[in-house]
Amino acid sequence: MIDVEDLIALVRNYNPRSNADLIRRAYAYGWRMHEGQIRKSGEPYFTHPVAVAAILTEMQLDDATIVTALLHDTIEDTRSTWDEIAGEFSPEVAELVDGVTKLTNLELSSTHSKQAENFRKLFMAMSKDLRVILVKLADRLHNMRTIKSMKPEKQVQKSRETMEIFAPLAGRMGMQWMREELEDLAFRVLNPDARNSIIRRFLMLQRETGDVIHKISGDIRAELDREGIEASVYGRAKKPYSIWRKMQEKDLAFSRLSDIYGFRVICGSVPDCYRILGAIHQRWRAVPTRFKDYISQPKSNGYRSIHTTVSGRDGKQVEVQIRTREMHEVAESGVAAHWSYREGVRGHNPFAVDPAKWISSLTERLDEGDHDEFLENVKLEMYSDQVFCFTPKGDVVQLPRGATPLDFAYAIHTRIGNSTVSAKVDGIRVPLWTRLKNGQSVEIITAEGQRPQSSWIDIVTTGRAKAAIRRSLREEDRGRFVKLGQELARAAFDHVGKRASDKALRTAAKMLGCPDETDLLARIGSAEITARRVVEVLYPELSMGRPEVVDERRPVIGIDEGQLFRRAPCCQPLPGERIVGITYRGKGVVAHAIDCPALAALADQTDRWVDLKWKAGLHAAVNTVSLDLTISNDAGVLGRVCTLIGEQRANISDLRFTDRKPDFFRLVVDVELRDVEHLHMVMTALEADTDVAQISRHRDPSRQP
Repeated sequence: MIDVEDLIALVRNYNPRSNADLIRRAYAYGWRMHEGQIRKSGEPYFTHPVAVAAILTEMQLDDATIVTALLHDTIEDTRSTWDEIAGEFSPEVAELVDGVTKLTNLELSSTHSKQAENFRKLFMAMSKDLRVILVKLADRLHNMRTIKSMKPEKQVQKSRETMEIFAPLAGRMGMQWMREELEDLAFRVLNPDARNSIIRRFLMLQRETGDVIHKISGDIRAELDREGIEASVYGRAKKPYSIWRKMQEKDLAFSRLSDIYGFRVICGSVPDCYRILGAIHQRWRAVPTRFKDYISQPKSNGYRSIHTTVSGRDGKQVEVQIRTREMHEVAESGVAAHWSYREGVRGHNPFAVDPAKWISSLTERLDEGDHDEFLENVKLEMYSDQVFCFTPKGDVVQLPRGATPLDFAYAIHTRIGNSTVSAKVDGIRVPLWTRLKNGQSVEIITAEGQRPQSSWIDIVTTGRAKAAIRRSLREEDRGRFVKLGQELARAAFDHVGKRASDKALRTAAKMLGCPDETDLLARIGSAEITARRVVEVLYPELSMGRPEVVDERRPVIGIDEGQLFRRAPCCQPLPGERIVGITYRGKGVVAHAIDCPALAALADQTDRWVDLKWKAGLHAAVNTVSLDLTISNDAGVLGRVCTLIGEQRANISDLRFTDRKPDFFRLVVDVELRDVEHLHMVMTALEADTDVAQISRHRDPSRQP
């Protein structure tokens, strides 16, 4: 374990004005609080906080962050409290320690809905003070370095969580070195055979070709000396996981993988960066489509560098990154460069991004929508690489790789995105689902009255665009859902002899946690809340508890034991409707609706009539009813009709067209329903759609029992 004076020396290497006494007191306090606690490896527990603090010194962080690292487990694992830490050190340190404690308690690999809510809390903690996440990432890195002492199942869980959450987060924050190490440590646990295979092949390649890194580094230095450019050249082999991922993405064998080596050229000025680029391209052939200029178009986390891939010695492709020393500091520390100290003063690196702006860009619009949307948007933002496109006026718009003109439109303004009808890329009209490339000029064409389509959700890739489209669709649907909710509520209240007054609905809204009665009606219409539930909340005395599930083999009262029963196909009666039974030789009892036209022919055969009624309780949604529909012959109408039926928890078992005209379609839809109330919900939902001209029960007298 690093002793306190060695830790102070590490801090003083970059911050001679560091408060050594503060670090000594934090070290002693942490040691005292964790005394007697042992890690899984058998070491004293305090070795872990000290190792976390040492990792943070590599990023040259301030005293408060180093002290937080030493104390980050005290509130969770010892008798220490927030007030005690605030008194002993400072409220700032206490807030940071408390923030890390809350993050530690989040189950980020838990169930989907819980994971979404915990992600929300993670980003809220980041927005308060990003140093909380820096400590947590260092904490995870040390835990992954020492993961072998954990149980195998715990190793797998932590490694998967690291691969899915913490490694991408470190990369998104610009700390690429940490991302690569976290990925490789997790890869070692999750797929050891693949990792060992990569390492064996790599060692074999080195034996065959010799020290390629040394040779290519020497070639680059020779070119720079010839041009009189002063710069440092570093080369390295890519990490096993990085090589494995590239093999999987490109479906290539290791022997066909070319760019497994990377080189960095670090110089003194931006003009030198472009001179170095020219020298390298003059000496080696550049690989088309493998050039990125992040100096003129920086990433949102402050990253700046020129990336180019060339065919180097023996035709091997190598990636070269060119940047200044200040850019390199940001490339190594990412957003953490904002807090870095050098020679006792806070660093003022012109390329370091403001953490407040960075977290704002990452979480923009992610506080809207439901849990699934939030989780989807967070992961989109964390995993995305970038492309840079231009407006017709020359302004730059930064988008994730795979973005479309619709994403571009929403990135400019939500109003422009909502009214988009088409787009031109480099002057040529293209479909809205076209994937944009670096450097393209995009012109968005809008039209008044245009509204987002539900299909746009599958076209866009950015969280901002998805959230805006969903919000617009919800607003558009809201009026329809409110109208439908009014009908459903009226029917449910009538069923128990009550009236769905504004006061009653207001009271029910309050009891069910809805803002107002309009929101309650919208939720009823969208099937989020059933009208029956509203009645039960207001009038519990009318509710006899949860109804029993009815046996669908004998759903009626009035038939003898062992007697066969079925619904008449001509009228398709539903539970809740008045019915009468007719006996058929060899077929048992067939239930007809009381108004079925087929009964007229049986009026004089009273000996065949059986008094039937449906059993009270919950009927399964297996009663098929045919509906006659007349709908507009327009794009998307049939799909919307099917969606409306599905939203009412009803299943379509068959669909057939009976007439096709230029302006309308007539069709029969077979729907599986629970009871007559369920039928009423479906028909009301369809009637509320402006493109449904007519709807009625389909009765077919020719279909006799």
